[in-house]
Amino acid sequence: MSEDVRELDLRGLRCPLPALRTRRALSRSAPRTRFLVIADDPLAGIDIPHLCRSEGHRLIDTSEDAGARRFLIERAEET
Repeated sequence: MSEDVRELDLRGLRCPLPALRTRRALSRSAPRTRFLVIADDPLAGIDIPHLCRSEGHRLIDTSEDAGARRFLIERAEET
């Protein structure tokens, strides 16, 4: 497991921006890079897991804290 986790704070952004910015960050990173994505848009709870499934990224964990959802994502080997 990689110890390096990049944080992507997307609080305050509304649909579809959290998913689009997550996609852009993943596409610009090396395979197996991990991101902690933080978003407070309610639709991010649907959009970000869907993005991971459709592009083959690994959604490792999700949680909610203080009104924000947190997604730990590992970039796929190839997208």
